[in-house]
Amino acid sequence: MAETKANGAEPAPATSTARRVLEPGTRVAVTGASGFIGTAITRALVARHLDIAALLEPGARHTSLDGLPVTRFEADVRDATAVKQAIDGCRVVFHVAAVYRFWSPDPTAFYRVNVDGTRNVLAAAAAAGCELVVYTSSVGTLGLEHVAERGPADETCAPHVDHLFGLYKQSKYVAEHEVLRATALGMPVTLVLPTTPLGPGDHTPTPTGRLVVDYLNGRMPGWFDTALNIVDVDDVAAGHLLAAQRGEIGRSYIVGGENLELREILAQLARCTGLPGPRFRVPRPAALGAAWVSELVEGKLLHRMPHVPLEGARMASTRMVFSDARARRELGYRSRPAVEAIERSARWFAENGYVSEKRLAAIHWAAPTA
Repeated sequence: MAETKANGAEPAPATSTARRVLEPGTRVAVTGASGFIGTAITRALVARHLDIAALLEPGARHTSLDGLPVTRFEADVRDATAVKQAIDGCRVVFHVAAVYRFWSPDPTAFYRVNVDGTRNVLAAAAAAGCELVVYTSSVGTLGLEHVAERGPADETCAPHVDHLFGLYKQSKYVAEHEVLRATALGMPVTLVLPTTPLGPGDHTPTPTGRLVVDYLNGRMPGWFDTALNIVDVDDVAAGHLLAAQRGEIGRSYIVGGENLELREILAQLARCTGLPGPRFRVPRPAALGAAWVSELVEGKLLHRMPHVPLEGARMASTRMVFSDARARRELGYRSRPAVEAIERSARWFAENGYVSEKRLAAIHWAAPTA
């Protein structure tokens, strides 16, 4: 990361920026507008009565935007011409589009979308004279090597590159530096780093949502010794809008919620669904062994998504806990209790066909306890 601590002190913002107002009618663009986070951001912008250009991946599912007053553009971020046409006339761009998964039948997609696509969006925003780009990065670009000794990671924690497990993290790390390079050359960009979002509308589902789906379908009898920072996807969207209005140029903001042990997350799912909780801890060697077999058989031989992706197993041995104090202090960011995000996610998956009939019949909903 470009920001570093000096004698343990939090660095001051490099650039003083007046608070911006997203006035009704302002023309804004959202890339990846029908994705999990993209949809939440688009809905939040619609509530502000903005003029929204929604950039959509050609051929993908876009039903999450049905009924919303947006102008749709089928524009693959890898297509520089299509991106430029869609962004033309926009004052603000929310660049959310990315390949977010732990495996892909086409490994080159991670770099072509996450890196080359980001370059295309930045170039289009510059050509359009945009006043601001809000870039959705990832806490996956931060260093977690010293969490056990120093506590939750923040925006100043640089990673050891050999700990950037998998193509998703690696490509987002490179993309983030392309964003910072553009900022150094004068492009007005603010960066938002979501933690682990849950909530309604995770159609794919993302790796985060897959954890909930697997639990609901009885495929997670045990837990890994890890921790996650859980945040509601609508709070992530609110964080993006706050960054657009109050964020400093070239500055990164973690938007998160609560740090919870994976065992606690599964226990909350058990409380709100009435389904059995996890029964045992899965040792790290067993998880890695299962992942290697899954990657070989399902990924390489059968060419389908591994049930236990290797990148996910590697991450399961890392405590992914973060501090979003900067966003709360500088942006006025707030988040709801993690248990609400967990329940909202579980209910949405149960109501939208992601849970087997047998398991669905066994669910007895109850309000989660803090």
